[in-house]
Amino acid sequence: MPRLFGTDGVRGLANGLLTAELAMQLAQAAAVVLGHDRNSNGGRPRAVVARDPRASGEFIAAAVEAGLSSSGVDVYDAGVLPTPAAAYLVADLEADFGVMISASHNPAPDNGIKFFARGGQKLPDDVEDAIEAQMSKEAVRPTGADVGRIQRFSDAEDRYIVHLLGTLPHNLEGLTVVLDCAHGAASGCSPQVFKDAGANVIVIGAEPDGLNINDGVGSTHLGPLKEAVVKYGADLGIAHDGDADRCLAVDHEGNEVDGDQIMAILALALKKSGKLKDDVLVATVMSNLGLKIALRNAGISIHETAVGDRYVLEEMRDGGFNLGGEQSGHVIFSDYATTGDGLLTGLQLAAQVALTKKPLKELATAMTKLPQVLINVKGVDRTKVGSSDVLIQAVAAAEAALGETGRVLLRPSGTEPVVRVMVEAGDEETAQSIAEHLAQVVRTELALELVSE
Repeated sequence: MPRLFGTDGVRGLANGLLTAELAMQLAQAAAVVLGHDRNSNGGRPRAVVARDPRASGEFIAAAVEAGLSSSGVDVYDAGVLPTPAAAYLVADLEADFGVMISASHNPAPDNGIKFFARGGQKLPDDVEDAIEAQMSKEAVRPTGADVGRIQRFSDAEDRYIVHLLGTLPHNLEGLTVVLDCAHGAASGCSPQVFKDAGANVIVIGAEPDGLNINDGVGSTHLGPLKEAVVKYGADLGIAHDGDADRCLAVDHEGNEVDGDQIMAILALALKKSGKLKDDVLVATVMSNLGLKIALRNAGISIHETAVGDRYVLEEMRDGGFNLGGEQSGHVIFSDYATTGDGLLTGLQLAAQVALTKKPLKELATAMTKLPQVLINVKGVDRTKVGSSDVLIQAVAAAEAALGETGRVLLRPSGTEPVVRVMVEAGDEETAQSIAEHLAQVVRTELALELVSE
């Protein structure tokens, strides 16, 4: 059987893979692994449950809460909130664990369930495996006064907003900010926290109806935000995804500011204030080489990880670093959060605009993005990327030609017969030419053999 947990919890088509029955089973298993087995205070375990506004989140949340309470866990129902809010509230309430029901940037028919351990920490693989193994065992079924209770976490949003406001190095008075909430989990608290921080706020994509999440808006569709920023003459725009664990930005002219540029701005600001731990930023191998060059020139080193915010988090925890993230806009401030937080990131970015009195466009010039070309080569044997002598030689020749002005990265897909060829160079034409050449070598050398019957 394939592993139930993916890179970020259990995700799939609601009422397809992700049924109410599966949600209840997962909750009952988590009640044992994250609750009873780790609870040492003698009382019932406690869990925070939150969701994004997808229609299917209503029945999935009901199933999760039924599974938890029937297994002797007290549930704090936080309603619709961003993923990072759920993680924060687990720590703030000193709960045993938390559950977030969301499929992030996926379309509305999908949904997902992910868990946070005590302190709001993401789960390592072995704990997810333990939950999956527990699903095949008899559920814990207390009776009488030992069943769990479900109560509304009435001040959940307020607690989160107060926490966010407490992280700001400078208020946002004088700034006009356009927020695109992706018709998602940030629709309520993001506009509120930016207003409370002093900004003049214009909001789009904040009318969730359960079916329109990520539909033509948000961080995966920046067009509406760019238009609104220019139309209203705003200083900047912030785009969230469906569960608001990441954000991208737009400057006053409507130009995109991606996660690498955001990390460059924030890393330089933290270093200037003496708050960047060990002068290190943690980023994935997909971050633009321009980020590394800019930060190296400023005395900041980058620790690279595999793609995925979980790997960024692991490196940050292991090294004690306090800033990391991805090009996609997952940015992690470990001084204030245990996971990527799009509201926190957006606030910190806007605060730098207000503090420096420089437009975001100027701040973004802290790094120069090198042209980056990505080609997905399909139908090849991804397992032989590191063993083909011809391919290894072709990559070495490309790297020699690029020198320090570019780089080559070949990444096999984790699940499909696909190899991703990424090339960065000083100009678009060179990057495109080398990427196409390497893609052809991959096609030729790693072609899957056809087996005749």
